[in-house]
Amino acid sequence: MIFKGKKRIQIKNLRLTTKLVTTYTLLTVLPMAFLGFIAYWQYTKSIEEEVGEYIPRLVKQVNGNIEIEIQKLETLPDLIYNSGDVMTILRDSQSKKKSVLLHEEYIMKSYLTRTYLNNNSSHILGAFLVSKNRIFASTSLHYDSFGFEDGSLPYADDLGLLGGMQLLLPNQTNLTFEGNPSYFMLVKPITDFDNRKNLGTLYIAIDVAFFEQSLQDLQKEKNVTMWIMNKQGKIIYHKDHSKIGTVEKGIHDYPLLNGSFRTEIDGKRNLISISESNELPWVLVHSMPIKNMTEKTDVIRSVTIFFFILFTLITTLISIFFAWTVTRPLNELGDIMKRVEKGDLLVDIPIHSKDEVGMLANSFRSMLAEIRELIQKNYHIELRKKTAELYALQSQINPHFMYNTLETIGMAVEEGESEEVVKMVTLLGRMMRFSISNKESLVPINSEVQHIEDYLNIQQFRFEDRLLFMIEKGTDTVNYYIPKFVLQPIVENSIKYGLEKRKEIDIQIHISEEETQTGEEDLLLIVSDNGPGITENKLIELNEKLRLDPMMKRDSGFGIINVNARIGMMFGEQYNLQINSEYGKGTTVVIRLPKINAQQVSMYVQGEEKNRDDTKGQDGHCR
Repeated sequence: MIFKGKKRIQIKNLRLTTKLVTTYTLLTVLPMAFLGFIAYWQYTKSIEEEVGEYIPRLVKQVNGNIEIEIQKLETLPDLIYNSGDVMTILRDSQSKKKSVLLHEEYIMKSYLTRTYLNNNSSHILGAFLVSKNRIFASTSLHYDSFGFEDGSLPYADDLGLLGGMQLLLPNQTNLTFEGNPSYFMLVKPITDFDNRKNLGTLYIAIDVAFFEQSLQDLQKEKNVTMWIMNKQGKIIYHKDHSKIGTVEKGIHDYPLLNGSFRTEIDGKRNLISISESNELPWVLVHSMPIKNMTEKTDVIRSVTIFFFILFTLITTLISIFFAWTVTRPLNELGDIMKRVEKGDLLVDIPIHSKDEVGMLANSFRSMLAEIRELIQKNYHIELRKKTAELYALQSQINPHFMYNTLETIGMAVEEGESEEVVKMVTLLGRMMRFSISNKESLVPINSEVQHIEDYLNIQQFRFEDRLLFMIEKGTDTVNYYIPKFVLQPIVENSIKYGLEKRKEIDIQIHISEEETQTGEEDLLLIVSDNGPGITENKLIELNEKLRLDPMMKRDSGFGIINVNARIGMMFGEQYNLQINSEYGKGTTVVIRLPKINAQQVSMYVQGEEKNRDDTKGQDGHCR
């Protein structure tokens, strides 16, 4: 299991190109090679089987033809009955003079020469007639050791011939001819038909080349070997005449004497086909290398292998090119992802195909653009928030306000108004404590109201009856929270611009709730004054600034814009600050805020801190 598991892991870790090429090889090349091998093996096997069945029939037919030829030779001895002179000599048993004997010998030899050597088969080496201890011979070659004198030649009586014919193989006689040609010998007894007496025995020696005429068609085949042997393996005739008379060594391993079988000779596979003669004491053997049968299929195999290798090389190159075409964009996309992983978000993705890789690249390109946009957005939001917080902090300790307040306190001290001095110092101290308590960005409404009320009271010490104000609380100001310092910049603007052109300024602050279309409730902080108002063009310009970045130069209206930016960044674009003004009649500023209780404060603060941390991290990559 561990081994299999390791294998699976190794395959899993292979490169995609290797997997594609390997898959192609497994699904195409191997099946083709397997099918080609099976087809070639089956085709070769069928050829061997057909040849294995055909050759034995052909060998049997040739063996039959040889038997017919031998049967024709069997009639040759009977020709001697047609000669009256020969029969008279054979029947005459009286003693004769030497001259008569020589004359009879001459007649016999002439007859044998004329009858067997000149008029019949050219393969007859000699004809021998043995009668009454006399031998009459006529041969085409000089001979030796006929065997009549030493008794080695078997006679018809010894062979048990009674009117029939026997065949002597070369190893059964000592007779040799000049040049030592191989032969076989037909033995036929000569019987007197009148009294059934044996008159002698006729021997006809026939060159084994007699067989070549019958076997020549089969021996034309390349590397084909044929021979005739007895059942004990003694070779009577062989294509290689030097093997005639030797013994076939493998005869004892032959599984049969009729039919065909495969065997291995000298390391080469051969098909041996054997046919046993029905009439004669021998078997005809045909040996052919298996390679001969598959010679044409070997050519087909070589051509097939060549085209298979060529096809494999071409298709493998195509598969490699195809795999490279598929994996190159993936590798390129992977490299780009690594660059993005290291923080390079400004990469270019040069993949514009319409396939799956192109779709993946488009998705990644879109995701990357969205990430860049989100990072830029969060970066700017955080930057704007930091700027707004910085400006808000700066507004808390407005040096002009501090200078004017301290100057008013100083004047009150000089005039001996100790009660007013104590009251202003108390108010200023509470304002400073509220200002320096900068840990929380959301405070209860009553804290913010207390702060703006302290601010207006201090300003009232300064401007006395020129400043009037009223704060109306139409909601629970204890349990709901609002951003810190959202009222002071608006009230500052009302006092600043109102008292420039008016003798007195009346500021009204209303805190209420309003149900939205979604059924939720928002808080409305409405600051209105009876100041000079804002011209239409100036109002348009001011509203435009509300949508701009608070990092603009600090000028008129900066405080209001800062408040609007802080609200939008903290609660979303649906919460904002609106300015309504009519020139000469006054200005109303409406601040819309979500209704946040004490439990929801932590959620907004945590979300704000998380966004700040994310922005810091993304800011680091982006920069």
